Amino acid sequence: MNYKIQSFILCITLLFASCVPVKDLIYLQSKDKAESAAAVKPVNLKPYRLQVNDVISISIKANDPKLVQIFAPSNNPIESGKSDQSLYFEGFIVNDHGNIRMPLLEELSVVGQTLDEVRLKIEQRLLEEYFNKEASIFVSVKMAGLRYTINGEITIPGTKTLYQDKLTIMEAIANAGDITITGDRKNVVILRQTPAGTEMHAIDLTDIKAMQSPYYFIQSNDYIYVKPLKQKTWGTGKTGLESLTTLASVMAVVTTTILLLRQ
Repeated sequence: MNYKIQSFILCITLLFASCVPVKDLIYLQSKDKAESAAAVKPVNLKPYRLQVNDVISISIKANDPKLVQIFAPSNNPIESGKSDQSLYFEGFIVNDHGNIRMPLLEELSVVGQTLDEVRLKIEQRLLEEYFNKEASIFVSVKMAGLRYTINGEITIPGTKTLYQDKLTIMEAIANAGDITITGDRKNVVILRQTPAGTEMHAIDLTDIKAMQSPYYFIQSNDYIYVKPLKQKTWGTGKTGLESLTTLASVMAVVTTTILLLRQ
């Protein structure tokens, strides 16, 4: 009798241990009850600084469009709704030396600078060397899409490009079809390229404090990796029903083996 009770308790323990708890699937939980009603402090988001291989879109306008026609022979790629391939070939790529090549201005150093700094530099060069204030030069500099790669326990892994200025990791994950049930939401790894080298950081997306992390907002060329939970490694099932089915199958094999050995 004791053996049967012990076996039953062991089975129940294995059943619940192999399931993925609901608390591991819910995003941005307030784990401190005292802070549940408090507002989340905003993230101090630093301006993005351009890196090698970034692609930027530069639009230059004036009162007389003919004056700036040389800068946009095929119009602005983002405004005309062109494909990623068109953006790659028609945008301005930051080369290995940290420069972009523009008509008239030729080589222009931009690496390590913000988009606003690049805009001001272009405006200053144009006004000093080619145009006067009456031309009303208007320069717009944007990223030619915010590009990131997501892999691991994700529904639709791969490289994604979204046309917006800011992107949170929650939006990046949603755009990739969400993390699978066997993905570890408590330990999502972000690899980020910086002028000083590659940074690696882990973020717990089940904790509301993740919104205060400097990695909550994705930057261009970020790599996101979602690790698998131990339940996937064990292969016991993601839900109680799957775990029960797996356990029943194992018990049936064991019982059959014992009966065959006794014969």
